[in-house]
Amino acid sequence: MDGGTTDTTTNPNPSNGFTTLEELPFEIRNSAIEGNGGFATKRIANGELVAEYVGERIPKEESLRRQEDGNPFIFTLDDTDDIDGDVSWNPARFINHSCNPNCEAIFDEGRILIYARRHIEPGEELTFNYGYGIEEYADFPCQCGTAECVGFMVAEDHFEIVRARREETAKVQPSTASESSETRDPIA
Repeated sequence: MDGGTTDTTTNPNPSNGFTTLEELPFEIRNSAIEGNGGFATKRIANGELVAEYVGERIPKEESLRRQEDGNPFIFTLDDTDDIDGDVSWNPARFINHSCNPNCEAIFDEGRILIYARRHIEPGEELTFNYGYGIEEYADFPCQCGTAECVGFMVAEDHFEIVRARREETAKVQPSTASESSETRDPIA
């Protein structure tokens, strides 16, 4: 790489608007959503940069292998590469998914920047929609607990499809349960 490019594979302090972890507008602590989460340490304005999702840039083949090995920190970058955010210098990896997020990930010239979608108060957990596709959503159940939760970490574009599928499944399951209870021998 040339000297003017940030190499997130080897540079533990990529240029992401913050020169030290202390400057980040959030801290990492236990989350009710999942494991650890990022929590605002100050008021964050709508549109403010919260963090950059950084890590090792890897080809899709390696990304798939790492995901199959259980790495949950892979972030799609483009058609050929992904970012493996499972590195110590990536505190953004702790920002959890929500179906009603207060942040959003924006792709900007090969970088993944996380911005506030609205004003965020100190102590509030930072979240963004992980945006999984409709083909794979069933593999990623959601635990955000918001009123808007669709039960899966799927992109907002697919919420209505997922809700319709869940309603259809709910209609089928009760009839199956009642049929099985009616046909069961109560003495057996």
